Amino acid sequence: RSYRITFVAEPVCWTEVPATRRTLRSQRRRWSCGLAETLWKHRTMIGNPRYGSVGILGMPHLLLFELLGPVVELVGVIAVALSFVFGLVSVWFAVLFLVVAVGYGMFLSFASMVVEELSYHRYRRWRDFGAGLAAGVVENIGFRQMHAWWRFLGVVDAVRFRESPWEALPRAGFTGAAAPTPAADPGRRDADGHDEAANSRVWWHREGRAQ
Repeated sequence: RSYRITFVAEPVCWTEVPATRRTLRSQRRRWSCGLAETLWKHRTMIGNPRYGSVGILGMPHLLLFELLGPVVELVGVIAVALSFVFGLVSVWFAVLFLVVAVGYGMFLSFASMVVEELSYHRYRRWRDFGAGLAAGVVENIGFRQMHAWWRFLGVVDAVRFRESPWEALPRAGFTGAAAPTPAADPGRRDADGHDEAANSRVWWHREGRAQ
């Protein structure tokens, strides 16, 4: 079937995340296990220039950061904690390590939000922007470590050739006020010469009726 892929610079996507910690844990553990299985199945692509940027950049990134990232993070935290308990490191080093590790995660969250706000002005109220910044602080204390542990369990499942349990996630649907119509520049035209704003309104109307 003939088709054409077009690029949408600002796509609008709605996704429903797990509502409970149990379902979130199951989902992330399954994702990590699936990633490990996929990388193992296509291991000849990792670092292979034959596959272009996917083999040189994409696959190594998935291996080093997405799959092994939680392993390295947990090992680092445990190593520093044990070193502190047995007196192998000073209190100053342990505190500095914690500040740098947590502070770096906060910096990445803050920087991404500021860059996006300066570029696209997504937040209509300063309160919403402040809530996002606060979430960037809270997620690095407790939740990040818990999330890394779930992903680590997924890697263990893959190494043990154990299938991660697939559970049906309960769906509650979206509630509350309707989301705003995706913005489009009324003066811009798409590749076929059609008005982007009109296309956006038609698309949104169809999607809303479909839901």
